[in-house]
Amino acid sequence: MDMVLLDFPEIWQILTPTIILLILLPLLLHFLEKYRSGSLSDKRRFHLPPCPPGLPILGNLHQIGGALPHWSLWKLARHHGPVMMLQLGTVPTVVVSSAAAAREVLKTNDADCCSRPDTPGPRQLSYDHKDVAFSPYSDDWRERRKLFIVEFLSKRRIQTTWHARESEMDKLVRRLTIADGRPVSMEDHIFEYMDAIIGTVAFGNIYGTEQFTYKKHFHDAIDEAMRVRSSFSAEDYFPNALGRLVDHLTGIALLRKRVFREFDAFFERIIQQHLDSSSSTKPKSKGSLIDVLIDLMKEHEGTIRFSRDHVKAMLTYNTFIGGVDTGSVTMVWAMAELIRHPWVLKKLQDEIRSAVRTNERVRPEDLSKLTYLKMVVMETLRLHPALPLLVPRVNMRHIKISGYDVPTNTRLFVNAWAIGRDPANWHNPEEFYPDRFEGKDVNFSGTHFEFLPFGAGRRMCPGMAMGVATTEFTLANLLYNFNWALPEGVTREAMNMEQAGGLTVHKKTPLILVPTKYRGQH
Repeated sequence: MDMVLLDFPEIWQILTPTIILLILLPLLLHFLEKYRSGSLSDKRRFHLPPCPPGLPILGNLHQIGGALPHWSLWKLARHHGPVMMLQLGTVPTVVVSSAAAAREVLKTNDADCCSRPDTPGPRQLSYDHKDVAFSPYSDDWRERRKLFIVEFLSKRRIQTTWHARESEMDKLVRRLTIADGRPVSMEDHIFEYMDAIIGTVAFGNIYGTEQFTYKKHFHDAIDEAMRVRSSFSAEDYFPNALGRLVDHLTGIALLRKRVFREFDAFFERIIQQHLDSSSSTKPKSKGSLIDVLIDLMKEHEGTIRFSRDHVKAMLTYNTFIGGVDTGSVTMVWAMAELIRHPWVLKKLQDEIRSAVRTNERVRPEDLSKLTYLKMVVMETLRLHPALPLLVPRVNMRHIKISGYDVPTNTRLFVNAWAIGRDPANWHNPEEFYPDRFEGKDVNFSGTHFEFLPFGAGRRMCPGMAMGVATTEFTLANLLYNFNWALPEGVTREAMNMEQAGGLTVHKKTPLILVPTKYRGQH
């Protein structure tokens, strides 16, 4: 029987105040007293950021409920300022929504607030924090991050894996050529393409063959993992008996366990195939990420320094969940904006086709010539960052942000979406206008705090270089090989550009476009 997950407003309608008081009255009274005494104590001792009025027990949770928390937080910040204190359940939280405040979190105080909160979903799916993205700060985390960057995300690694992108691009072009003149779902095609690239780099060429018979089941597990990450979990905000009870009542705890078992069984099978030298199904994937990780596991056999669980954790969150979805989302938003702005689309296609001329497709070495393409990608990431709220941090020591005290163990959110649309930083910030970057020394490397699609500091997204290279290469080829239009009867003015919530922010309605093969190549 399928599990139905509910978002926060639906849960609140089911678990009405009356029911909660009847079942959990002793716990609620205890937490209320603790919350009140703690809040009063902090206010007396510290100069805290402004905080919107909240409710007993919930604090400000009801004010960020819904599918788009970055939007709700942006609205609150307009009334309470770019540095804002929230009480989310029992969790004190500071939200920053300006470039200046983000600089203080991600640069000035980076060493003091570069850890991650310990929440149940990431903890379980990362095998008790043996990954890179969600692990609290430690020396072991630093070693894992360095390893992951060198073996999967470095410029050297990007160069050695271009064959995977080129091979999968050829397949994508063939599929779209077959659809010539007929509407296609861009989400479906781009997700399949991104999945194949990440899978090939991680597991080798076996990922695209019939030997990989459990690929569809693996995709289902990824989808469910994304649902877990984007669903309301009471234990994230009530890390105690109350939170655990609510998660059991809503089914989220059971789903977390089920998804974990599916991932664990999948990766266990893959690892065993690599270890079993007598197996006839042993993959021939020398040089893939899993080969590197298993070699490390063998080196540390019998210790806990790099175990089987480390291999699984780094493949789960850091490779597939982190790599496939974010790249796909960015490319779909880019194509949607280009269709809505035909003058930008024409200018970009002219640049690409002029630079490439007679080749069958855009090659990696062509990308350095495509300056307007880079501006289009930057503008897409400004308006539509895949992670509008950067992965939350927690400060390990007391810090100050914009003159306000932030006590130790406060959860920190940086609203990159709000910063990218701040009129203090950008002229006509709601407009898609790539030319705004012409002649400007602005990039997404974490040094310009008005533009933070990948974050900054020690916890900056390590996949930036690979993600940008793949996005530029993909868009260049889609625009070189095909002319694009909306289906008959659909106008660009009527396009729905609403967002849909989740760990990443998708386009709410599918992007359906009509590709027509470009016949200008020789």
